[in-house]
Amino acid sequence: MKAPPERSRNIFTDIKYFILHKPSINTLIELSGEAEREDYSHRIGQRTGIDATKYTVLNIHRIGIETPVRYVFEELLHWDGDSTCWPNHIASVDRLDGQLEKIKIYLLGFKKFKPLFSLDAKKFQHIPGISDDNARYLLFDSHGGYPIGFFAMYVRSAIPEQKETEQAQLFFSVGFDFYGKVGGIDVSIINKIWEKIHNRVTANVLNRLKQLCEWRFQRLQDGQYNEKQ
Repeated sequence: MKAPPERSRNIFTDIKYFILHKPSINTLIELSGEAEREDYSHRIGQRTGIDATKYTVLNIHRIGIETPVRYVFEELLHWDGDSTCWPNHIASVDRLDGQLEKIKIYLLGFKKFKPLFSLDAKKFQHIPGISDDNARYLLFDSHGGYPIGFFAMYVRSAIPEQKETEQAQLFFSVGFDFYGKVGGIDVSIINKIWEKIHNRVTANVLNRLKQLCEWRFQRLQDGQYNEKQ
């Protein structure tokens, strides 16, 4: 039987589950060079309309989930400060007026201080288009701190030609420049530190989302109550 991810109770368990823990599935898509980065930037542009080429950092993670695409997307719509899949004690999620369209992320939940960054909905694709692999996504502009750029949660059906086996393929994509500076400033050290932490946290978030979706979907198929986790 599948089980849901264990709920984090405080800052220390956030660190344990999302930073110290090595996830079972490596989700980072390694971009080997400029040609591959350009290829992925082109794909992002085709599917979301975002020009990813102008950002110094382009970070993409992917995981396969054995549930229908629609079911994964519905889980993404529930993202809030009570999610078991996000380090809410370290980076607290505040949905303004309870809406997913405007989100502020606060360090350690200190809402009296400036947020780490804000996310404003740019486009939510709830219904797949005619020829885009049953894709749905949430696309945000990121501003008000760092990172400055875009954040996308994108889910589509598997493409067998790319050796994808699980029904749904979930992507988290981030493109940004620190403090809105586009080129001209050497932030390589900051980027490396940020990417190392971000990659570990994102991999754990996606692994936990996979675990939660597959557990809930199994319970739904078994006719059991789909309780919130």
